[in-house]
Amino acid sequence: MRPSDWRKGLTGWVLLKLLRRVGKGAPGESSQPRERIVAAGDPSRTAENVVLVLLVIAVVCALAFIAIYGLFSPSALPNELLGLTLGLCCLAIGGALTVVAKRLVVTEELEDDYPQPHPEQAEEVAQIVSEGGSRLTRKRLLLGAGVAAGGALGAAALTPALSLGPFWDTAELDRTPWRPGTRLVDEDGRPLAAAQIAPSTFYTAFAEGADMESMASILVVVRVDPARLQLPPARARWAPGGILAYSKICTHAGCAVALYRKPTFPAVEPGDALVCPCHYSTFDVLTGGTVIYGPAGRPLPQLPLEVDGDGNLRAAGNFSARVGPSWLNVREPPTT
Repeated sequence: MRPSDWRKGLTGWVLLKLLRRVGKGAPGESSQPRERIVAAGDPSRTAENVVLVLLVIAVVCALAFIAIYGLFSPSALPNELLGLTLGLCCLAIGGALTVVAKRLVVTEELEDDYPQPHPEQAEEVAQIVSEGGSRLTRKRLLLGAGVAAGGALGAAALTPALSLGPFWDTAELDRTPWRPGTRLVDEDGRPLAAAQIAPSTFYTAFAEGADMESMASILVVVRVDPARLQLPPARARWAPGGILAYSKICTHAGCAVALYRKPTFPAVEPGDALVCPCHYSTFDVLTGGTVIYGPAGRPLPQLPLEVDGDGNLRAAGNFSARVGPSWLNVREPPTT
C-alpha cells in the first residue's frame, strides 16, 4: 500500500469519528465513556480572559476603522489612523489565536508511524483531536467572541468598497448643476457670450454658481460650421450657431479632456475631435462626442445649449448621459 493511500484512509476514519462524536453517535455504538488518551489539563481562566480581552480589542479597532472611514471625506481620510486601527485589529486576533494554541489546547505527540489505516488507531486519533481543547471552560463565549472579531474585521475590510460608488441607489450619478437656463461662465465667473466663441478654438466653461471643482460642472466648448454637424436628430437644436458643449471628463478613466484636434491634415484627421491626453481617447465633435479612437467605451455627454436675449450661452437642459467614467461598460461599443 502506498503511503498516500493509508493517509487518505486514516483521514477518512478520523473525520467519520469526529462527526460521530459531535452528533449522537452511530446506532449500536457503545455510550460508555472511553479512557482518556490526552491528559485533561488544568483549566486556565486567566488565559481565557486574555483571549476575550484581545478579541474585544479586535472588535473595537475594526469598528473604529469603519467609523473613521465614514466620518471623513475621501480627500481627507487619515490613512495613518486607518492603518493603525486595522493593524491593531489583526494583531489582537493573532494574539488571541496564539494564546489559545499555547495555553488552552492540550497537545499530544505520537512518534509511532502508521503503516496502514486501522480502525482502532483511527478512533484513537479522533479521540485525541476531540480531547485537545479540554482546558476550555467557556467554549461558547470564546467562539462567539471569535466570530464577532472575524465578522468585524471582514466588515472593515469591505468598507472601502463603498467608495467605488452607490450600488443600489445610483440617482446621485445623474445629479448635475445644469438646469434649463443655467448660464455658462468662465473660470473668473464671467458669462460666456456666443459671439466670443471662435471657430477651431478650445474653451472651458462652468455652471454659474456651482462648485468649479465638481466633476459635472466643467465643460469644453467649441464652435464648428453648422453645415458639417451630424448630430442625432433629437439633438438638432443643441448647437446654436454651431456651438457645442461637452463634459470635460473623459468617459474612460475620468481624466480631463484637454486637447482639441483640428483637421490640419484631412487625410489622417477627417474632422474636429476632442482628445484625452491620459490614454488618447478621441471623441468626434461633429457626431455628438462619439468615440473614434482609444479605450473609452461611450461618447462624451453633450449639454444642450441656447442663446439668451443678451447673447450669452445657457444650458437648455441636462447632459445627454451620465458624466464621468463608465466602469461597467468600458468595453461596450460606442453608442449615441
